[in-house]
Amino acid sequence: MGIVFGDIGTSPLYVMKAIVAVGKGRINQDFVEGALSCIIWTLTLQTTVKYVLIALKADNNGEGGILALYSLVKKLKKKWLYIVAILGAAALVSDGVITPSMTIVSAIEGLKIYNPHTPVIFITLLILMVLFIVQQFGTQSIGKFYGPIMFLWFIMLAILGIIEVIPHLYIFKAINPYYAVRLIITEPETLVIMGAVFLCTTGAEALYSDLGHCGIKNIRISWFFVKTCLILNYLGQGAWILSNPAEANSGGNPFFMMMPHGFLVIGVTMSTLAAIIASQALITGSYTIFSEAMSLDFWPRQRIEYPSYQKGQMYIPAINWGLLISCIIVVIHFEESSRMEAAYGLAITITMLMTTVLLIYYLNYKKVNKFLILLFAVVYITLEGGFFYANVLKFKDGGWITMLLAGIIAFCMYIWYNGRKLKNKYVQYVSLKPYLPIIQDMKNDKEIPKYSNNLVYVSRTKKPVEIEAKIIFSIINKNPKRADYYWFLRVENDSNPYTFEYDVLELIPNTLYNVNFKLGFKVEPLINIYFNQVLEDLKASGKISLISNYPSLKKYDIPSDFRYILTDRVFNQEYLLSIKERFILRFYNLVKYIGISDTAALGLDTYNVQVEEVPMLTDVIYKNRIKRIKTNQI
Repeated sequence: MGIVFGDIGTSPLYVMKAIVAVGKGRINQDFVEGALSCIIWTLTLQTTVKYVLIALKADNNGEGGILALYSLVKKLKKKWLYIVAILGAAALVSDGVITPSMTIVSAIEGLKIYNPHTPVIFITLLILMVLFIVQQFGTQSIGKFYGPIMFLWFIMLAILGIIEVIPHLYIFKAINPYYAVRLIITEPETLVIMGAVFLCTTGAEALYSDLGHCGIKNIRISWFFVKTCLILNYLGQGAWILSNPAEANSGGNPFFMMMPHGFLVIGVTMSTLAAIIASQALITGSYTIFSEAMSLDFWPRQRIEYPSYQKGQMYIPAINWGLLISCIIVVIHFEESSRMEAAYGLAITITMLMTTVLLIYYLNYKKVNKFLILLFAVVYITLEGGFFYANVLKFKDGGWITMLLAGIIAFCMYIWYNGRKLKNKYVQYVSLKPYLPIIQDMKNDKEIPKYSNNLVYVSRTKKPVEIEAKIIFSIINKNPKRADYYWFLRVENDSNPYTFEYDVLELIPNTLYNVNFKLGFKVEPLINIYFNQVLEDLKASGKISLISNYPSLKKYDIPSDFRYILTDRVFNQEYLLSIKERFILRFYNLVKYIGISDTAALGLDTYNVQVEEVPMLTDVIYKNRIKRIKTNQI
């Protein structure tokens, strides 16, 4: 409950308030019952059916979320689907900025009923800074309280709702979808109302992303308890609004106004704690999205830390501080939760639409009945398309800020993905077979100064019998490098999030080895540590010796030295590129500064790593040849 339902569980803080603001002056039974019916059936169709019953089954070895879903459907070879995944992931991160800001501000604003001069912005910024600062220390110690606090939160929601519902049982009519349909047909401000209604289900995508933390059965069983508590609270707020129309139209928040006055401080405290937990869930989800994006080549490598042994917990410093700065800007810019509501919802509708598209391909991949796939597509593209259009109306009132952030992230992902593809397009791979005798002879050639006992290269080739021409160029041409052992390390990203294995191929006996690491996208690529474990295994099997081969060191059993060579491909033939390719490559060189170096990304010790610049060789010949003219010169 603490991890999965934090976002959707705090929606009662602002949904009915937003609906009342839209219908100001038209608060009557038809309006309120219609809005409540829209909320109930949005939670049912969007959250329960689409996400809890359908999307949670589309797991990648237990992991959920839009990028995990993309990992399942990318094998269909639909090249454009990566754009769908990028747009959805970028919009979800953008939602991860507005959610902490809005939920915490909404909770603290409850104190204004108690004290109108409460410094809401100052308190919110203080909570946000503390929340993001503690991420680096891990949340294992305080995370154990998240579940109990959210359980009490949902119980509180249900009780507050029941207190208001019991005297007004007629409010249960809102469960009938007829009232939702009637409101949509008769209400002149239907689109604006639906934009406010949509806020009740914005946490559904985060729910799907958190699948890997809790498992499908736990989420499904818990959801029906959570949904019951949410609906009871919404019905209670609706009953209170109909009983107190003047107070409801005053601009206050029905969620806090229906509380007994003596309970208000407790209610605000619980709301603040729930808002913090909801924010924590979105922060954790953002880390997961970026870690998956790195493995899919959608984002430059970032330093990832694991501050505790709690399952799935990670910390990405660059993302953490970027989110904090973005949240501070949002809070200072909007100041009030009512103004943030305009920015909320627009970005997440894009994520939901993109998830629907990927789910359609996933269901087709799973050979689901074509009629059922068509029904799913029509229902959810229509429903989410309507929500998207309703939220587009908020664009100029604040929606632009989340769209701007989502656009920047999506642009960087697009450039990085296509920049990597472009550079790989111009990489030459050569067969190792012709070079094996050369490397063997180099090892025995005493005229070539020994470069290192062990020379290690990191390769991106997918075939163990091939190697990048740049690596051969580095070993043989640029500066002949003699060593006792040559190692080619390959890192293969596996779609299974927790794959953690390797294999070794001996290409030249006692000289050249190809080591392939197969790592899931949840496994940190600490290649230096993993390679040392491989060496220990080979030593134990008698394949290699880890004692230096220099005679003066060997007699004292001094360990061998290792030199890692990383090659940086320099493209010096821009005339071969189209205008689009030049644009992508130039921005790619800017985006790469967001990330960390290959040395840090692979967990290598910097003291024995050398980075070499090598030309990006191609087979393309320049189409024009310079012409020689006849002169008296030779």
